[in-house]
Parts: sequence; structure tokens; C-alpha cells
Amino acid sequence: MTRPLVVQKFGGTSVGTVERIQEVARRVAEGAQASRLIVVVSAMSGETDRLLKLARALSPDPLPRESDVVVASGEQVTSALLSIALDARGVPAQSFLGHQICIHTDDAHTKARIRSIDSARMFAALDAGKVVVVAGFQGVDGNGNITTLGRGGSDTTAVALAAATGADACEIYTDVDGVYTTDPRIVSHAHKLERISYDEMLELASLGAKVLQIRSVEFAKRYNVRVHVRSSFNDEPGTWVVPEESNMEEVTVAGVAFDRDQSKITLTDVPDRPGLAARIFSPIAAKGIVVDMIIQNTGAAGKTDMTFTVPRVELDAALRIVRDVAREIGAGDARSEGDITKVSVVGLGMRSHAGVAAQIFETLAREGINIQMISTSEIKVSVVIDAKYTELAVRVLHDAFLGAKETNG
Repeated sequence: MTRPLVVQKFGGTSVGTVERIQEVARRVAEGAQASRLIVVVSAMSGETDRLLKLARALSPDPLPRESDVVVASGEQVTSALLSIALDARGVPAQSFLGHQICIHTDDAHTKARIRSIDSARMFAALDAGKVVVVAGFQGVDGNGNITTLGRGGSDTTAVALAAATGADACEIYTDVDGVYTTDPRIVSHAHKLERISYDEMLELASLGAKVLQIRSVEFAKRYNVRVHVRSSFNDEPGTWVVPEESNMEEVTVAGVAFDRDQSKITLTDVPDRPGLAARIFSPIAAKGIVVDMIIQNTGAAGKTDMTFTVPRVELDAALRIVRDVAREIGAGDARSEGDITKVSVVGLGMRSHAGVAAQIFETLAREGINIQMISTSEIKVSVVIDAKYTELAVRVLHDAFLGAKETNG
């Protein structure tokens, strides 16, 4: 009988030192007794930042192609080191870089997207009884150039490999032991979820939860990959990210997420006529800046105000674009605010339980927390508030919906 095929991914803190790599090798060696393994590794913790700093010491704006070549070397090192550590334990292993197993991507350097994967070399190594160790975060474009997948790209690599090989599961090992109802550093009685749906995890990942990279969850949902998020520092079970199950709607809220990395831009006195929203947001999109929440207020005398949020790191670039457009269309002033947080309540049960939004607003009002913006979907409600109220808002919303003991699944 063929042994199951499992993809395991180990993040930067899991391979941060030689001692940690040896511990990963021990865990992989144990897993290899029961399963065929493909292991994806990140660069050592802090290594990507160190390599980028070297590049920026030579140029404030290094060429994206060359930046990819530089930072991809971090995962090259850890994949080879882990293979060496496994060999020292008597476990046959072979390391591969993204171009060696042909993880084909587009040519968007520093944030490439995977187009296809050729699994032939991996299966050849597996059939030879080896553990396959893959450098995460990287691929190759149609011209043979090294590309990288953006922050958190090793998660995407792992789930994509699981999809391409038809793996039975994808285990994401990290420095936390699963997905929690919120950040335990803020709410001490936050609890770990045994299972969470793809849609809930997508919302949480996009709303500030740092456990999984959003593109990896999108891959998992599209190809029905079962993902197990667990800690590399203990052997406890983690959280399974799985297709929606019938009992998941019984729990109204799965978690409370927050994102401190947002900024708000308000453009005043926008002429209220068709096509101007496109004039404002098209050049922002052309620069690859993601706009999240948008509110348009109906004004007087044919004018309106438009407010929207962008990632804080993109604020200056977005503000320059908006001010240029404002002059072209005869709008007023563009002002910004960076000291905000987006807090979100997420759960499949919100589709069938009325009054969730009202309870959120009432809970925040009791604490004197003003809501600046509101955004909703079928399974989430997000609000923008002053950053100084972040921890208070997360605590009171968690207690309002999840308390200290409720569990999911």
C-alpha cells in the first residue's frame, strides 16, 4: 500500500538556527517513517531582511529582478542545510530550488504568482525513497529569471505543491500552535480552534491575522487542500483549515482580527458625476496599491467626499496619486490619517444569525469607541477605529461573541 504523501512547511523561526534545523530534521525523520514527505522551508528568521538591507545599501531602489536573486538565496541555504541534517540522521534527502522543480510564475518580480508546477522531479526523488526539500518563496518566469512570491510566499509554495502533487495534507509549522479566536497576547483567554473553514480563514488572513498568508489559503480552497497549522516547538495538534462543514454555522463567530497596518485617505469636494471614481482609483490600482474600504458621502452643491483605506506602507505613494488626480478633476484637498486600526468580526454563522452588526456597534459604543468606517461581507463585519482603542476593542468584542470557553467544532 502506498504511504500517504504529506507536504510540510517550516517557517523562519523554525529554521532560525542550526539547533532549530536539527530539531526540524528530527521531526521530519519521524514523519518520514509513516509518510512520503515534501518539505518546504523559509529562510532563517531575519535573513530576508538582512539580504534586502545589503541590496539597499548599494541602491535605495534596487532592480526588482536582482532583488529576487539576492533574497532567494536565503531559502537556498536552509533547504541545503536541512538536507544535510537529514542525511546525517541516515534519512536520504534531496534539496531543490524553485527553478529546479519548475515552479513557473509570471514575471512580476518580488510578488510573482504561480502559474504551474512540474512535479516530475519531485516524484522521481520520492520514488527513490528520498525526502524532497524545497526552497520556498521562489519560482522561475518564462525567461528563466528567478522570481519571488512576496512576503509569506513559502506558505503559498507549500500549498501549491500539495495541490500539484495531490498530497493528502499540507502541514504548516510555525511559531504558534494553531489559529486562535484572536491574538492571545491581547486576550489571554483566546482559545485555539480545532477546525476552521477556508472562507473564515481567508477573511481572517486578509483582515490582519498573521497565521497564514492569504494566497496560500486561496490555493487551499481552490484545490481543496487540507491544511494543518501547528507549532514546530511542540507536538500538540493544531488547527485544520478545511472545506465548510455542516456544523460550522452553529457557531456565530469564529474569531476577531485586527490590522494596525492601514491608513485612511479622504478626498474632499469631488465633483459628483459619473466616471470620477474610476479616475481616482484606476491610477492607484495601476501602481499595485490595494484599496480596502471605501465610503462616499453625498455632499451639497454637486460635490461629494470620498474616504478609503490603503496599507500604511503605501500611504505616501497613494497620497501623491490622489493629489495629482484631484488637481485634474477639480476636487478639493486630500488628507490622510495613519493612526487607525481595522477590527473585524468573522464567522460563517453570521449568515444565519441576525443582529451581529448591531451587537458590534453597541459593544463599542458602551466603551466610547467611535466607528469611522464600516465594511461588511456575508461572513464578516469590519470597522475602522482610532488605533489607541485597538486592544480594548478586540477584548470587548471577543468577550461579547466568544467569551472565555466557547469552542468551534
